[in-house]
Amino acid sequence: MFDADTRQLAFKLRHGMRPSALFDGRPGAEIFKVEARHVGGHLREAVVGEGAGGSAWRFLSDEGLHLKGTDLAPFPFGYFNAGLQSDLMRCLRNAAVARAVALDSLELTLDNEYWLTGSFALGTGRGFAAPTRIEIRIGSAAPADTVADVVKAAVAASPALALLRMPLTNTFALYINGRRRRVAAGAASPAADVADPFLKYAAAPQAVEPVSIVPVEKCAMREAGEITIAPAATTTRITRKVTGRGRLLDASGLCEIETWLQLPGMSHFLFRTDESAEDRAPSGLALVSAGLAFCYMTQLARYVEGMQLGVDSIRLVQFSPFANGTAAGFDTHLFLNGDAPESAQSNLLSIAARTCYLHATMGDALTPLISLRHNGIALD
Repeated sequence: MFDADTRQLAFKLRHGMRPSALFDGRPGAEIFKVEARHVGGHLREAVVGEGAGGSAWRFLSDEGLHLKGTDLAPFPFGYFNAGLQSDLMRCLRNAAVARAVALDSLELTLDNEYWLTGSFALGTGRGFAAPTRIEIRIGSAAPADTVADVVKAAVAASPALALLRMPLTNTFALYINGRRRRVAAGAASPAADVADPFLKYAAAPQAVEPVSIVPVEKCAMREAGEITIAPAATTTRITRKVTGRGRLLDASGLCEIETWLQLPGMSHFLFRTDESAEDRAPSGLALVSAGLAFCYMTQLARYVEGMQLGVDSIRLVQFSPFANGTAAGFDTHLFLNGDAPESAQSNLLSIAARTCYLHATMGDALTPLISLRHNGIALD
């Protein structure tokens, strides 16, 4: 993955078949594979495969100016927020179809909150997450209790929401300058060695064809106010709030979600997903997978900068297992290169995992707080 093309923030690079059991709501499981690399600054590139025979999508991510990023591409939380919404809309649509409920409209508002304590320079930082808040707004002629049953079934079926409410143990493998090393802290991956994306991709990923649906784009909208640089350390806590608003565009499963970080000067980003077999855009689970990989890479980059480590060419391969109604820990294979001592590079893996807000999200039991409005009326 070289010389990242920044003209497109996302595109399809390989055709495949949607994992029908997972997307139709039947029992089934798939493992999504993320291959990501650090381009420079906070710009990252990832290829996400949607299961063994599924399509692959290429994404770019960056941070805002508050982290000295370029604000070119969506921030990691934006991917994660949009992915949660899209997967929930998939499950809501499936549950409605199963109960012969016509959805005249479906809209969501989803809020995430994260915070950091400690210091990047000292390696004492730690990330935390609060329970996700979701407001579901459904327009339908169906009775209120039937609509409530649809929501209950959808929430139980969504693997993305299961990832929030189930405490999960993520595993890691570490490769330093081309050789696998023992993981000093945390759960070690039981998996065999995987291919380094640097060696796998001899050329930059290319779109397979022009698309009528743009999966990711930057909006003109920005949050009001002046940007301030985020501190590298805190004696209290640094809080980050993320909001997303999504809607189901048509009955086939096309969704549109706008996300932004609630900080002065932050840009809004628009995601379009497809939760059907038509495969016109990425799935929500692909965005969830990419978001977690990108968030972890942000923490790696911040620690390398803060601790002035001789580490470069950061890459990873992440395996994200999903099944209807449940979730499992992700398995991340991290590739580090440079002249920093191996002990420092080894510590970097676990230090960044402790700081990563989305790894913290997966490690805790954070049952989403959900409210429902049916035809504009709030239901208990």
